Amino acid sequence: MLPGLLSGRMAGNNSRAQGTAVVSKKGTLMSIKSKLLAGAATLALVGGMGAASAISASAATPSCGRGLDCIDLFSRAFGTHRTPNFVLDVLRQGAKVGQPIILYRTSNTDPAEDFVPSIQGTTADFFAAGLVSSALALHYGCIPATQAGGNFPNCLLTSVDDPAIEIEYSPFGVDSGLCVGIAATATAKEGVTLQPCGVSSKTVWVVDINDSPATLRTGYVPLINGSTTNFSHPHVLTYPSNGFPTDKPRPQLFVNNLTGFSHGIGTPIGSVDDTQLWGADFGVLR
Repeated sequence: MLPGLLSGRMAGNNSRAQGTAVVSKKGTLMSIKSKLLAGAATLALVGGMGAASAISASAATPSCGRGLDCIDLFSRAFGTHRTPNFVLDVLRQGAKVGQPIILYRTSNTDPAEDFVPSIQGTTADFFAAGLVSSALALHYGCIPATQAGGNFPNCLLTSVDDPAIEIEYSPFGVDSGLCVGIAATATAKEGVTLQPCGVSSKTVWVVDINDSPATLRTGYVPLINGSTTNFSHPHVLTYPSNGFPTDKPRPQLFVNNLTGFSHGIGTPIGSVDDTQLWGADFGVLR
């Protein structure tokens, strides 16, 4: 895990939201309530403060959800902010490297659904911390060298600095040091599992606020894995299109190429499949 508090910048070009930091759970930790006021990563996932005030609270257990610390990620394919139905879950509650990540019924007694935003900031912040590649930062975290915090001399006019986040498994509110990620550099159908936090780009998720504008305003966005090397169709968090959360064996989440847009920093067309769109709620399940 990265130590301390890294100074964060929540904007590149294109008038991105500003004013947060990359935060380590081992150092100074802002509450999620504060992050909702300042953090573009969480704001994108809940659809802004208007949506945040209307959602049904939904972290798994009271121990984790106290103070709105926990985040529950859900798929637009199966639910909404008011009724998420199925949320991110660790198969059989196994707190070990390689344990599969699934979706399961919302519950306020299931610690397998307890996750916290371990670190959040922008893609440029994660690049500065050495957690993502220069290639990824050039596409999703590019700040012109002529601007404060500039990191590249060759950013395009359409360059962005998207929010980014690590999501840590925290059963009953206790940090495990394991985050939602993948074991190898992103390729199609690579399974999503628990992996050590703060070690590599494989546990970093870029909140893609450019490629699905039609759903961004209501808080549903693609999540790009930080290890992707495909920037025309980046590898994003995906639910199997032929699966359902109650199927046995439980369908495992994986990364797959993003559907429905032209290129990583180009004009979006807003046709991303629901199995690749994600939202988040906070607090204790009702």
